[in-house]
Amino acid sequence: MSFTDTHVSTPTRLNIAALWEQHKLAAATLGCALFLIFGGVASAVGASGFTVTFLYVLAYLSGGTYSTRDGLEALIKERRIDVDLLMVLAAVAAASIGEWLEGGILLFLFSLSNALQAYAMDRTRRAIKSLMSLRPREALLLEPDGETRMVPLDALEVGSIILVRPGELIPIDGVIRTGNTSLDESSITGESIPVEKEPGDEVFGGTINHNGSIEVRVTKHVDDTVLARIIRMVEEAQSEEAPTQRVIDTIEQRYAAGVILLTIAAAGIPVLLGHPWPETIYRAITLMVVASPCAVAMAAPAPIVAAIANGARSGILFKGGIHIENMAEINAIAFDKTGTLTEGAPKVTDVIPLGEWNESYLLGISAGIEKRSEHPLAAAIVQAAVDAQTEPIEAQDADAVPGQGIVSTVNEEHVWIGNYRLAASKLSDIPQEVTDRVEALEREGKTVMYVGTDTLRGLIAVVDQLRPGAAEAIRRLKQAGVKHIVMLTGDNERVAAAVAGQVGVDEFHAALLPHEKAEKIAGLREKYGRIAMVGDGVNDAPALARASLGVAMGAAGTDVALETADVVLMSNDLDKMAYALTLSRRTRGIIWQNLIFALAVIGALSIAVLTTDVVLALGVVGHEGSTLLVIANSLRLLVGRHHS
Repeated sequence: MSFTDTHVSTPTRLNIAALWEQHKLAAATLGCALFLIFGGVASAVGASGFTVTFLYVLAYLSGGTYSTRDGLEALIKERRIDVDLLMVLAAVAAASIGEWLEGGILLFLFSLSNALQAYAMDRTRRAIKSLMSLRPREALLLEPDGETRMVPLDALEVGSIILVRPGELIPIDGVIRTGNTSLDESSITGESIPVEKEPGDEVFGGTINHNGSIEVRVTKHVDDTVLARIIRMVEEAQSEEAPTQRVIDTIEQRYAAGVILLTIAAAGIPVLLGHPWPETIYRAITLMVVASPCAVAMAAPAPIVAAIANGARSGILFKGGIHIENMAEINAIAFDKTGTLTEGAPKVTDVIPLGEWNESYLLGISAGIEKRSEHPLAAAIVQAAVDAQTEPIEAQDADAVPGQGIVSTVNEEHVWIGNYRLAASKLSDIPQEVTDRVEALEREGKTVMYVGTDTLRGLIAVVDQLRPGAAEAIRRLKQAGVKHIVMLTGDNERVAAAVAGQVGVDEFHAALLPHEKAEKIAGLREKYGRIAMVGDGVNDAPALARASLGVAMGAAGTDVALETADVVLMSNDLDKMAYALTLSRRTRGIIWQNLIFALAVIGALSIAVLTTDVVLALGVVGHEGSTLLVIANSLRLLVGRHHS
């Protein structure tokens, strides 16, 4: 065989293997049906008993091999009896009393049910697998000499420069070095509106470059990109059982053992009392089939997986089924203010020098101190200096004071910038005229920062615009049944009151340090029960951890948010919180619908078997039909908002 032949045949064999793995249950079901038909025809035309039995044995092997394997694995490795083993035992018992056709029909319908279940669940998982298709395998590396070459993603290093042309997927996370474009970030954030990008802006692997060639400096390894982490989290979420599912699994083991004991009793007692044994065994087998907890076992995992898929496609990441159930039970929600209810991109409105410094020096020295900080207020000051064409003055040894500000050294002088708490700790007295001016600015909804050395040197006022749709999102949460909504902020009382009034929260607490936010969450949890905390996942980490459910918002580029929160809203769309709550409650409702329906069918069929002459095939149809209806009911969760 030539090298070319070998090269071609390997992927062909892989394709055949993958195709068989995908359709093996359907093929086994078809084989079972065909051998049953052949056996029935052979019996009808008077073929030998050996031929008829041989064809039925082939039908049993086709329809029961996978169930037997799975049932024995569960029994041997996990010491538990599952539905597969019950069905196989029922079919073998039917054959033992000469009801080969009835047992074969049982295996055929059970195999068909498993194949349809696999197809239905695969439809759910395809929503997750679609994320994988967003991850390119190669990137166009830009060499120092200006030449380009295609390289695998794992060959890229942090600092590598890649070229992305119009219409291509961004292959890896990075920062635009040159070029302007707009990106479709819906795969990451759930937002369908393209986002304008320019040099210095962050881009995420898996997003689509609409127009304009851009050069991107790689900032993360391929395994650490936002998309890679999303895929890992969703896969982990699907493997984590919800509380309801764990309870069902525990009960199912005892229930399955109970079904076997019930079957033995239903077969043995009447025979001991003198009833004809073939009819008694037949009825006991039918009872085993209809009482099996197949539909009950699928009542919780099917809707949980469907909800996780729907959420992921909508830019909402649930880190496990437990968090879906927890969100469904939320009674109160606490919101951070800056970057959550507000845009988190404040703008400087007033630069007010006090004493010897002029406006340019005050802005330059403040920008020099704040340029190392990631806080939105710091970014506003740095941007104001850029807009005013004021060069930031270099600062050394900047130390953050949590919840208060920054202390630094500039030109060998001790300089600080922060809120009233920091100013009060640094100054023995703040003049009344300064206090009056600050109060006037705060009544306008502005946040005021103090700048000083051994004396107060100036004030900088910024305003943070309310996020579009914030008030509507709060209203929708209240309509959804959230009893109490609170705003927690490190900002001062006046600014907090202005924002709280605009968005319509029930309560607010201002001037809080990070640990004080966590304490407030603990108090609210005692008062209202389950409470969610929505924040940016950075300085809100203690509060997110203390809440019943931590929700990080706008976390597409925030590593801490992806790790800290239980639920991650990938974009800055507050409406996603209301949708996540609605999706969680729909999921809980469907779980209960499934459980009630499945138990009702089991009860009705069991009574019918014990009181009437229900044939085995009819019992199988009822049992497997209920399982498929549970799956179909769960798949309704795939329908709904994906990209807002």
